[in-house]
Amino acid sequence: MKLRLILSFLLLTISFTVFSQEKQNVTIVEKGLIKVSVMYPYAEGKTFNMEYYETKHMPMVARFLGSNLVKYTIEKGMASGIPNQPLPFMAIGTFYIKSLSDYQAAVAPNRDAIRADFPNYTNITPVILVSEVIK
Repeated sequence: MKLRLILSFLLLTISFTVFSQEKQNVTIVEKGLIKVSVMYPYAEGKTFNMEYYETKHMPMVARFLGSNLVKYTIEKGMASGIPNQPLPFMAIGTFYIKSLSDYQAAVAPNRDAIRADFPNYTNITPVILVSEVIK
C-alpha cells in the first residue's frame, strides 16, 4: 500500500512537471497586436498542399516580416460549424505582427515573390483579413 502511494505521488509529480513545462513554450497573443489572416476558401476542384505551405511558403513570408512578426499559425480546415455543410476554408495562415505599417513595408517589395509561390501549393485565391487583437 505504501509503495502504491509513493508511485502514485511520483507519477503525479512527473505529470505536473511535464505539463507545466509545455505551457511555458506557449506564446501569448497580446491585445493590440495586428492579426493578418490569409484564408483559403474551399471549393470543388481546388487543391492545397499543406506540407509545402508549412515547410516552404509560410517560413518564406515570416523571413520577410522579420522582427515585426510575433508568431504565426497554420490551420487546416476540418469541417463546417454546421453539420452537413461544406467546409468554409481549406486552410488559414495567420501572422501576428506588431505594426501594420511595418508589415506593409515588408510585404510590398516581396509581393511578387509571395504571389509567384502560390502555384507551388494551391490553386485557390486567398481572402485576406487584417484585424486588431482585442482580447
